Amino acid sequence: MSAKDAPPPLPEPLGVPVADSHTHLDMQPGTVEEALARAAAVGVDTVVQVGCDLKGSRWAAETAAAHAAVHAAVALHPNEAPRIVHGDEDGWSRQGAREAGGDAALDDALAEIDLLAALPQVRAVGETGLDYFRTGPEGMAAQERSLRAHIEIAKRHGKALVIHDREAHADVLRVLAEEGAPERTVFHCYSGDAEMARACADAGYFMSFAGNVTFKNAQPLRDALAVAPLELVLVETDAPFLTPAPYRGRPNAPYLIPITVRAMAQVRGVDEETMASAIAVNTARAFDY
Repeated sequence: MSAKDAPPPLPEPLGVPVADSHTHLDMQPGTVEEALARAAAVGVDTVVQVGCDLKGSRWAAETAAAHAAVHAAVALHPNEAPRIVHGDEDGWSRQGAREAGGDAALDDALAEIDLLAALPQVRAVGETGLDYFRTGPEGMAAQERSLRAHIEIAKRHGKALVIHDREAHADVLRVLAEEGAPERTVFHCYSGDAEMARACADAGYFMSFAGNVTFKNAQPLRDALAVAPLELVLVETDAPFLTPAPYRGRPNAPYLIPITVRAMAQVRGVDEETMASAIAVNTARAFDY
């Protein structure tokens, strides 16, 4: 194994335990038990396991049921909706047939998300939202339809809503305003600027910061963190992605949360314990556990 592929070392433990508000254990090597043990050793005592499709959402619910330190979020990732509607994976030849069958397929998939969202170990509906980076204009309608359906599911079950927003800030905020956001809405891997952070704060949305807040080119994220109300700030890994500096490019995992927490504390001009204590309280409030 090259140094680039090797897992980073365990950081110094946090004095105040926190939660990783967004991770994908099913995409990481090793067992769930190993991942939780490494995380607990450095003061990360809770993780929110996030589903991105039906298979991943089922796995999230099953894993949360089996582990007290795991809470589940279930959803169709915004990039899933166009794939389902347009039949990208099943080779249908006629556009009309794809769309007619795809709408029904999306409804069926959303119905299963609805059933999973009712489970007690499922604390959130997400990650849902809009992603204009990987999906072009032809997929926008399916993404928006899926987002609106997820908002309704979250509100009906009294669950948090976890938003994936990539290069779609204005439209995400618009849809949330039009539909009426759930009482607890989390912008995962917050990617907006300080102006958007103020808009999220006005709406009472939580903003979850990932390892990319440590990147040299991420000053707009740090500016957003600096103005976000402390009571609306969360931390996450989005592991195995977005490993914080100085380990960028190597595998991410929940045990690396302390690095990001310490960087966030520095941005805010507070001590580590103050930052971690706020994050711990906020995450429990956001996901109602």
